[in-house]
Amino acid sequence: MIAEIIVDVSAYPIDRPFDYRVPKHLVSVMEIGSRVKVPFGPRKVLGYVTGLKAESDVDEDKLKPIDELIDLEPIISPELLSLSKKMARETLSYEIDALQVMLPAAMRAKYEKFINIEQPDEIEDPSLSDFLKGRTRIPLKQLHDSPLLKVVKDYALKGIVSVDTVVSQQTKMKKVRTVQITDSATLSNLLKSVHPNAKKQTELITWMLEHAGETMEVSKLLKDSGVQNSVLKSVVEKGGGIEGVAEVYREPEAPNLKDTSIPIQLTMEQQVALHAVNSASDGGKAETFLLHGVTGSGKTEVYLQAIKHVLEKGKEAIVLVPEISLTPQMTARFQERFGSLVAVMHSGLSAGEKYDEWRKIHRREVKVVVGARSAIFAPFENVGIIILDEEHESTYKQEDTPRYHARDVAIWRSEFYGCPVILGSATPSLESFARAKKGVYTLLELSKRAKNQPLPSVTVVDMRDELKEGNRSMFSVGLAEAIHQRLERKEQIVLFLNKRGFSSFVLCRDCGTVVQCPNCDISLTYHRANERLKCHYCGHEEYVPLVCPECESEHIRFFGTGTQKAEEEIYRLFPEARVLRMDVDTTRQKGAHERLLRQFSEGKADILLGTQMIAKGLDFPNITLVGVLAADTTLHLADFRAAEKTFQLMTQVSGRAGRHELAGEVIIQTYSPEHYAIELAKTQHYETFYNLEMSSRKQYGYPPFYYITLIQFSHEDLLKVADFAEKGTRYMKNSLSLETVIIGPAAAAISRVNNRYRYQCLIKYKIEPKLIETLQQLIKMYRTNWMKEGLLMTVDMDPASIF
Repeated sequence: MIAEIIVDVSAYPIDRPFDYRVPKHLVSVMEIGSRVKVPFGPRKVLGYVTGLKAESDVDEDKLKPIDELIDLEPIISPELLSLSKKMARETLSYEIDALQVMLPAAMRAKYEKFINIEQPDEIEDPSLSDFLKGRTRIPLKQLHDSPLLKVVKDYALKGIVSVDTVVSQQTKMKKVRTVQITDSATLSNLLKSVHPNAKKQTELITWMLEHAGETMEVSKLLKDSGVQNSVLKSVVEKGGGIEGVAEVYREPEAPNLKDTSIPIQLTMEQQVALHAVNSASDGGKAETFLLHGVTGSGKTEVYLQAIKHVLEKGKEAIVLVPEISLTPQMTARFQERFGSLVAVMHSGLSAGEKYDEWRKIHRREVKVVVGARSAIFAPFENVGIIILDEEHESTYKQEDTPRYHARDVAIWRSEFYGCPVILGSATPSLESFARAKKGVYTLLELSKRAKNQPLPSVTVVDMRDELKEGNRSMFSVGLAEAIHQRLERKEQIVLFLNKRGFSSFVLCRDCGTVVQCPNCDISLTYHRANERLKCHYCGHEEYVPLVCPECESEHIRFFGTGTQKAEEEIYRLFPEARVLRMDVDTTRQKGAHERLLRQFSEGKADILLGTQMIAKGLDFPNITLVGVLAADTTLHLADFRAAEKTFQLMTQVSGRAGRHELAGEVIIQTYSPEHYAIELAKTQHYETFYNLEMSSRKQYGYPPFYYITLIQFSHEDLLKVADFAEKGTRYMKNSLSLETVIIGPAAAAISRVNNRYRYQCLIKYKIEPKLIETLQQLIKMYRTNWMKEGLLMTVDMDPASIF
């Protein structure tokens, strides 16, 4: 037998399956989707079995044998294997990268497999019994060239033995000490023999008599019985119990947010949407639905009931949310409805927690997974529905190789399983809405809020007028008064500012010098907490200068506003307010999102101030005021999606107010009140915005009228990067059709990051049959020659932004 194996080496000549001979003792247990160790050159590397065949094109005598089988059971299903091939082709990445993105990091680390004998009395094979010699745990590698491996696999299928993986130190399987308390007769005899002065031992044995025969964790036993570990040890040594170890899952902390119950009774619009989804599910149709509903229209309840329908048929569900901050509230709702059937996967979990959640899914112990982008690869094998909440979010796009979009992967997987996909959003991406209009997706509308509350009243404040009136504060008069009113009424406020830090930049008022990052062409951001200037691109930090580095003037000041400065200003204007700040700086620690949201949900804060992580998904009944401190931060970016992102953010953040009994109010502060993105966000008129933005996209030739591909070049030498960019662009122009528009090469909007100069070339096309082939040739030129000269080149087939 010959195995086709993708080896764990990301390099151009190695991006293909290699043939290896399967040793005789592994023939009966080798399966596609398992990991193996194979000799590759002078070393041994990890590999994935992607195919098995009888013969090879290579002379079998020259084929190396597989060294070791790591997995008795495949960890990648045939469906995910075919998906990895498709993803590697569509995203122009290595197949090994596509395979590894499907697994938790722990699976890619160093590991050792062990066989656990769960039921020693059931081992009937004399050869295996002789080999074990009474042991209940042995390393799998001791059997890797033994005929006993087939016997062990058969026992594993019956549950008599189990196999676990000990991965690198930080992600080992979690083990706890246990004690199996002996029977009551033994304990009674023990109690009589204990010395009268050993009062704690007497106390413990008396307690153990009430729990005779039970097995429990040592920590729980000590806590419940109230004795020290030394006392327990003495009693165990005298025969009061048998010590052991047991594997436990690391349970991610369950979010305990004070939430409002969602009405199970559906509105007519919700019923229509649910019926359409359930019909597709029952008919085994891979139909993609765009669920377009205003904020608060009850999209989550449609998701929950659609999942319930699928679970009743014995199938599984994948639910994606864009931001880690949305996961606690979404998880809480799903766990309330489906209990222990829910697994959670997002970047806030430790490596060990992610590994344990993945194993729960792989072992079929759960039926629903809720998580961020990578949860789309959950190893289910009977998927009944896939849901992307807030489908318009750019976080669904992976920025590193393989540059996949979770929406595309969801649709690919749905085609395999014949199941529906729901893309939900109050502000769908233009591409998705255009596909729905053309009938590629099925459009489902929720035009009213679930509880029939009105949308919040929205006021747009022109900050230019505030300046004319002499108000130089970051709070307009109207917003300040509204905050005072809410504080008096004990209602909650959300303030949104899409910039972290204290100030955007530090500027000299005499010569105009802005303090720049020495490694990037971008100004440094002032962080008040530690009096430092930081670069948010390369991580460079330095102390705040007391004088201008150019003219040595002392007139150096902070300009712009970040969340830190806004927090300070709130305390100055509203000293009685209790404020929670939620941005990248305050949520670095594990569990910080849950902690902050729990405090706010319990009413321990009056004001939640944050960046875009608070703009969507949050649903708290006491929020009656939302203030947008600066609506212009995303509006004037050098990006064709700037207006779309601004409209989406404004609409989403407005939707946090007045979702329950209390009426909501939104105040948007801006220097561009006349811009249609801000004007239309007031009324949540998505279709009007869609029509205006589509005419602009058509005029300038951007998606969804054209597809775009971004090629970016970077090098430490400015002249070299310009030269390579010119060569690459010229090659593309000579190879592609005349209808395809190629813009560039040109310097990127941020032309230097981490001391590397950046050039880019943008390809716009409607139909270009030769694109993939041409890009593959360009990548081949890069990997064989240009890479050696220090160039870095990336190709993004569907960039989230172009700057």
